[in-house]
Amino acid sequence: MKNIIYILFTSILALSLSNCSKTSEKAASKNQQIEAKNHNDIEVTKAQFESSRMALSGITEQSFPSIIKTTGMIDAPPQSIEIISSFSGGFIKKSTLLIGDKVKKGQALVTIENPDFIELQQEYLETVEQLTYLKSEYERQKVLFDEKITSQKNYLKAESEYKRSIAKANGLRKKLQLLNINPQNVEQGNITSIITLYASISGSITQINVSKGVYVSPADTIMEIINTDHIHIELTAFEKDLMQIKEGQKIKFKIPEASKSFYDAEVHLVGTSIDEISRTAKVHGHLHDDEKNNFAIGMFVDAEIETTSSNVTAIPESAIVESGEETVILKLESFKNDIYTFETIEVSIGKKYNGFVEIVSENLKSTDKILTNGAYGLIGSESGGHNH
Repeated sequence: MKNIIYILFTSILALSLSNCSKTSEKAASKNQQIEAKNHNDIEVTKAQFESSRMALSGITEQSFPSIIKTTGMIDAPPQSIEIISSFSGGFIKKSTLLIGDKVKKGQALVTIENPDFIELQQEYLETVEQLTYLKSEYERQKVLFDEKITSQKNYLKAESEYKRSIAKANGLRKKLQLLNINPQNVEQGNITSIITLYASISGSITQINVSKGVYVSPADTIMEIINTDHIHIELTAFEKDLMQIKEGQKIKFKIPEASKSFYDAEVHLVGTSIDEISRTAKVHGHLHDDEKNNFAIGMFVDAEIETTSSNVTAIPESAIVESGEETVILKLESFKNDIYTFETIEVSIGKKYNGFVEIVSENLKSTDKILTNGAYGLIGSESGGHNH
């Protein structure tokens, strides 16, 4: 029995010593890591570097513009918008278009019927017919007056009636043309009670306010056409920023409700008057490659106008790691025997632009190499920080 107890005790003791040895080795390894960190050194093998797809980069000079943030909307110039209305009231006879339909310049849009159109054409036709007689009478009276056969009174009366009739015929002819009625057809006896409204620009139907059989008056908007071939952005800039905005400056904007992508534009016009209530002015921007994007009129935009620029010392944002209250990067100290040795350097950061961040540190030189991909895995996960 004693022998059994002795053997059991010996086994337990050996096992305990073995565990203690392994624990000591782990503790020693951990202490070495902690010690390495205390000395701001982190070592990575070449195999780890490549398998983790780490990357190095130099410290560069980058041009950072000053940014003015604004908001606005997608809009179209006045010449690209047409409001369809009639010069005379009437009932909608035919309307086959829907919102979103594309139309071409000169295309028939809607027809309107009104008996008054017949009366207008009758009056024009009568005036034209009477004009032939009045002209003949005027010429006759002129000959008689020149030969001193008739009085000046009769001559002037004939002249006045003839010229008044010309003016009336010209006015009625213009009215017919505004209603898209051909005066020559009327003179040939072709009288109609229906007029047709045509598109004067190509574009898309954005509004339709009538349907068949509805009466419209001359002031009513029947439909709206917008040509989106040359849309722009209309931004609102505050008074304090206005003097920094100049023609030709770059604009980056996005449609927050539709996409996270940024699009390019440039300042084309800067407003010269300030709204008394909002203390803002309008900034007109021209889009780059607007025909390649499916923008819609009225879309809300967030925009950044790039004004003056300055050169700063910068590194890629991916190199920055927040460790506790510190912002740090990993600078390459050496590469020997397939071992990368990095030093943890605390830096101060400034402006950010286009994937780069401005840095300030007395421990960095322009020739230094820094870890731009993989720094978070070496520092952030251990310190509880997060990648920037």
